[in-house]
Amino acid sequence: MLKQPVYINSIASISALGTITTEIWANYLHKNSLFQKLEANKKEYWVAKFSDKETGFLSNVVGSDSKYKQLDKSVIMAILVARKCLENSTFLNKNVGINFGSSRGATTLFEKHHTDFINDGAVSTFTSPATTLGNISSWVSHDLQTDGPEISHSITCSTGLHALLNGIAWLQSGMCSQFLVGASEAPLTPFTLSQMTALKVYSNEETALANKCLDFDKTSNTMVLGEAAACLSLSLNPELALAKIIGIGYATEILSSSTSISTGAACFQKSMKMAIGNYSLEDIDAIIMHAPGTIQGDKTELEAIKKVFGTTIPLLTSNKWKVGHTFATSGLLSIELAILMLQHQHFIETPFYKNKNTTKKLRRILINAVGFGGNAVSVLIEL
Repeated sequence: MLKQPVYINSIASISALGTITTEIWANYLHKNSLFQKLEANKKEYWVAKFSDKETGFLSNVVGSDSKYKQLDKSVIMAILVARKCLENSTFLNKNVGINFGSSRGATTLFEKHHTDFINDGAVSTFTSPATTLGNISSWVSHDLQTDGPEISHSITCSTGLHALLNGIAWLQSGMCSQFLVGASEAPLTPFTLSQMTALKVYSNEETALANKCLDFDKTSNTMVLGEAAACLSLSLNPELALAKIIGIGYATEILSSSTSISTGAACFQKSMKMAIGNYSLEDIDAIIMHAPGTIQGDKTELEAIKKVFGTTIPLLTSNKWKVGHTFATSGLLSIELAILMLQHQHFIETPFYKNKNTTKKLRRILINAVGFGGNAVSVLIEL
């Protein structure tokens, strides 16, 4: 539980939405998705990938240090958003903790080095250090020249919000006064796309509105993958803060399978109740759902919301119809969307679920994320 509010001092992201706040908001305001077709495995997939401009930003990072040529795309993405986030923060020194995570990790390099091994029976000297999970935070710390603790982890699709939980714990313990939390995911690779296809969750929709998240009547799974990284700066200092975190919740479920979640998403019920804490249900104006676009994932989360909120269900939305499922980064992109909606007092709907009274004043927004096996996190924020 939170002993006191934790403040978000800055946020930075890179995704199909862009990297500049005004551009990101403009992309949320129009009614089109950001999906494009990508050829892989002798077929086409809908994906949300970077524009040439964003790709250029990543190339600039690679060119800034000769050692960065050996790093995975996911690490370069993390360095980019961490630089921008720290620059825009109110941090006074380099005594900064870092917690960056990823669900799939160094996907591009794993696939490249494994192909080299199959073809040649040998791999590059850089294979091991460039594909270990811990290298994502280590390189961010190297680039920023920070002095605080550095942590990496993977808790599938709730990784980003678990990084936020870790940062809050360090701040509340008094062991650190400034923390960067983030996640980075570069999953648009043939093997990763093949994995999602094997799970029978990937979208086969014909239109560009291929991820039908919050369409609770869909008859097929419609997950679409996107690449993204995001970073938040956290502290207990309210000065110039973008928003404050006033509730956190977390829970897990007993596994019945490696991808299971119960019919009523018991983990979400517990995490949402914990995050709401002593606030009344009427105090929650909107929920940004995890809603990956799968039949079971969307419905079970809705059932959990119904069980918690009864007849007082808040406004419901998700950004995955526009930017896809970015795995570890998805929860942090949802926090970014929540902050933008609070700042602009404008609710962003999905095309597939119609809310009532979308012009109501937005005061508090609840953000959900969950990973394989029911690792749920809920975060409540206000300005």
